Amino acid sequence: MTAKIAYDDIEVGTELPAQTFPVTRATLVQYAGASGDFNPIHWNEKFAVGVGLPDVIAHGMFTMAEAARVVTDWVGDPGAVVEYGVRFTKPVVVPNDDEGATIEIGAKVAAKLDDNTVRVDLTAMSAGQKVLGRAQAVVRLA
Repeated sequence: MTAKIAYDDIEVGTELPAQTFPVTRATLVQYAGASGDFNPIHWNEKFAVGVGLPDVIAHGMFTMAEAARVVTDWVGDPGAVVEYGVRFTKPVVVPNDDEGATIEIGAKVAAKLDDNTVRVDLTAMSAGQKVLGRAQAVVRLA
């Protein structure tokens, strides 16, 4: 696969389509099984509260991956992401109800770089709080 977005067609400030991702306790169990991360803070409410958390929280790497989906969906090729990093600022709290939580992701092109690459800055929010800080991806465009 190759990037479907042409470098010459992109301007600094271009906004990527925002996305909202639902997160339920079932989602966390599925992710735990796929990742092998069975830390009880991600599935056991009693344990999570016992260590000082407000409730069960989503895996940080899960939150990071959901944010990256905005970039990979936009560019059309996951292999076009040449660098990606975030800081975890707040947890995504996932209540034990029918709704769970949501992660809202916005992104925009912040800089055009060398070699047909751009830096994309992402914003990740859940329950009105920023859950990822300094979330940035460098993407090679066509």
